[in-house]
Amino acid sequence: MSANSLQRFAWRARILPGTEADYKKRHDEIWPEMTAVLNDAGIHNYSIWLSGLDLFGYYECADIEIATRVQGESPVVARWNDYMKDIMVMDFDPETGTTPPLQLMFIHD
Repeated sequence: MSANSLQRFAWRARILPGTEADYKKRHDEIWPEMTAVLNDAGIHNYSIWLSGLDLFGYYECADIEIATRVQGESPVVARWNDYMKDIMVMDFDPETGTTPPLQLMFIHD
């Protein structure tokens, strides 16, 4: 798949003060069934960045609609979100069940 055929998705959230190490640990120990959902959704090159208490997530996929649907319908993702809610604050789109995307303003390929 060429880089030009990939679609990009970015999201943001916040972690609660003092939870940085726990957030990192939980992702270092991500559930195999969670990575399976990401694979099923066609998600690649997924990274999450922290600045202060702000999180910025980014991934690439072949089809955003499929990636969004697979995640939004997944009981594993719902369980993961429940597992993370004690250390982070994330908005969810009521229609898709996923985080609202950030607007792409610039890209250099």
